Amino acid sequence: MRTHGWAGRPPADDAEARDRIIAATMECVHKAGPAKTSLADVAIVLGVTRQTVYRYFPSTEDLLAASADAAAISFFERLAGHVAQLRDPVEILAEAIVYTLDRLPKERYLGLLIAADRQAAFSAGINAKALAFAESVLRQFPIDWDAVGYGHEDLSELAEFMLRLFLSFAQPSEQPRRDRAALLAYLRRWLGPEIAALPVRDLAAIE
Repeated sequence: MRTHGWAGRPPADDAEARDRIIAATMECVHKAGPAKTSLADVAIVLGVTRQTVYRYFPSTEDLLAASADAAAISFFERLAGHVAQLRDPVEILAEAIVYTLDRLPKERYLGLLIAADRQAAFSAGINAKALAFAESVLRQFPIDWDAVGYGHEDLSELAEFMLRLFLSFAQPSEQPRRDRAALLAYLRRWLGPEIAALPVRDLAAIE
């Protein structure tokens, strides 16, 4: 690892270098957005050459993908804390969606989570990585999923449903956007029956 550059503060090891590069990337994205963030921009913030950043991340796509993962972990830890005092599953899931939508325009790097043209944690092309991450987020919420009646397969399907629902609200729409209270009420109304319903295979077993 080279020790020059880094604005006079070289990292102790490669792990610290990667962390600092990702932090600088999130700073750039917060200021200019993902579409206007490049390896060169990040290098300037760090006080290193573009080649130094390239050594750790071969392309802007790789860098933004790693930054998306870091943004997701950081944000959803805060989200879990935000809903920690709630107990009703419907209230928790509705609040989680609304809180995330509220933060998107205020924390621009969160846009990496839903960028359609990036290999981000949450992309418009919902992939296995996004679904696994969404399920892990659900498991962090203060909900006893076993008591609600959700097994592993049910929770995976709920994660997909919640992810698709969130992405639909995050995309531009010609429909007038509801205010926070109206959106919460809307989500409570339609999520309630879905969450309370027995899984389909349980209903079939009863019949």
